[in-house]
Amino acid sequence: MGIVAIALASTGALVLSGCAGGGEKSAEGSAIIIANGSEPQMSLIPTNTTEAGGGKIITSIFAGLVSYSAAGAIENEVAESIESDDATTWTVTLNDGWTFSNDEPVTASSFVDAWNYGALVTNAQGSSYFFDNIVGYSDVANTKDDPTGAVDATGAVIQLPDPLAETMSGLTVVDDTTFTVQLSGAEADWPLRLGYSAYSPLPAVAFEDMDAFGQNPIGNGPYELAGADAWQHDVQIELVTNPDYAGVRTPKNDGLTIVFYASFDAAYAAVQGGDLDVLDQIPESALASYESDFPDTFVNEPAAVFQAFNMPYYLEHWSGDEGKLRRAAVSMAIDRAEITDVVFQGTRTPATDFTSPVIDGYSDSLKGSEVLEYNPEEAVALWAEADAISPYTGTFDIAYNADGPHQVWVDAVVNSVKNTLGIDAVGKPYPTFAASLDDREASTLTGGTRAGWLADYPSLYNFLAPLYQTGAGSNYEGYSSEEFDTLLTEGAAASSVEEATAKYVEAQEVLLQDLPTIPLWYQNTSGVWSDNVSNVDYGWDSVPLYYAITKN
Repeated sequence: MGIVAIALASTGALVLSGCAGGGEKSAEGSAIIIANGSEPQMSLIPTNTTEAGGGKIITSIFAGLVSYSAAGAIENEVAESIESDDATTWTVTLNDGWTFSNDEPVTASSFVDAWNYGALVTNAQGSSYFFDNIVGYSDVANTKDDPTGAVDATGAVIQLPDPLAETMSGLTVVDDTTFTVQLSGAEADWPLRLGYSAYSPLPAVAFEDMDAFGQNPIGNGPYELAGADAWQHDVQIELVTNPDYAGVRTPKNDGLTIVFYASFDAAYAAVQGGDLDVLDQIPESALASYESDFPDTFVNEPAAVFQAFNMPYYLEHWSGDEGKLRRAAVSMAIDRAEITDVVFQGTRTPATDFTSPVIDGYSDSLKGSEVLEYNPEEAVALWAEADAISPYTGTFDIAYNADGPHQVWVDAVVNSVKNTLGIDAVGKPYPTFAASLDDREASTLTGGTRAGWLADYPSLYNFLAPLYQTGAGSNYEGYSSEEFDTLLTEGAAASSVEEATAKYVEAQEVLLQDLPTIPLWYQNTSGVWSDNVSNVDYGWDSVPLYYAITKN
């Protein structure tokens, strides 16, 4: 099938339609592809996997209603059509014949049950907020003060509705291949988000023991786990092709082994030695040499990856008027242009907003974006204003995971802050990405924290809602703005892409005033691969299209 898009049909209905691709596995390149990755933070449940390490695996073993092409366009997978007359009530029709790798049919209930599980507050799923636009979400996931003791992403105690509904009223199964979705407001581009892994279906067996299922998941995607012991924690995970897969990502190889390297330097050395086939991020130590090391097998192109660092609102000096002044001062104390040129050798671009240049609607001329420009004189003046409110003492630190290529740029950023503002500033390494996330989730950081974002789906909204909306799943540092939330809601309900973009621009201008995160730069897709493989391409999200890779 070809690329499909949302269109206004002659009947007046919004339509996304097409057919599933064939499921024949090619004999070309018959071999196992070895790729790099990281130990997933959580068990492999689609609605609870929100980080890149687990995301690579989930996307490989599950197929949703749609998937994304290399350029970020949606292509039908399990869906035959996704239609609406008003962009509020959507009818989803599935292609018949799909099965999970345990031979269980993929039905409308497979999606509806999985989405209801993901939304239900007592299941504590990290991606629950992806369902917040479906009617009935507030009945299964409320976030108000209550003596239950559970807290949301902002630290507010969660009040459970009484009685607590277990399903969203906006989801209705019509028959085995049809279900309807009623949104709380019009959202013309709603199908665009459905390629994200949180919208994956689940087999009935998952609900018998979700913890056990998360350790050995059964999916319907191009790959499946190689066996009961396929996930070797902190070492690797072994996937083989799923012979019953019926979508558009038909593997051109026999399987995929994702190795969890302790560092990107180790992974880079493994590619050079022929032990690793494809690497999706180049370490700082190789930025000056990767083009000569891999003259015919490298990539350096824009991707939907935003890099920043956050300052928690629960820390002294970083909230209220004093906090606004300090956030602006720190931002203007960072020489982004020098760091991207010297440290990253042109594989990064200084940020001018909170999204990515590859996303439709991106702007490099937001009102207030001068706060992202290097201005040491103004930075010193703003810091002094903040000190007049409450003198700053102690060390300014930025936490980062040492198993990723971050130390060099973190050191460059804290040195820029230190030299400009005359304060003690250091990097604070954590051994793994999972460990750094644990302290963010527990609200126990002592300073700033690295806060990159790889888009879940190609939309401005996805760069904004999950990170800065009040109570959002990845809003770990507790930002809350009624003005921002309102603009985001108005943008999501806009009747046209142009109107939505205008609201998202306004919302970002609020962020530029508050600076819950300090934007740094956009990350390019910069990777290399060995001579052992061919047909290597990287997607809009910088992740290699593993299914297309062939072994030489």
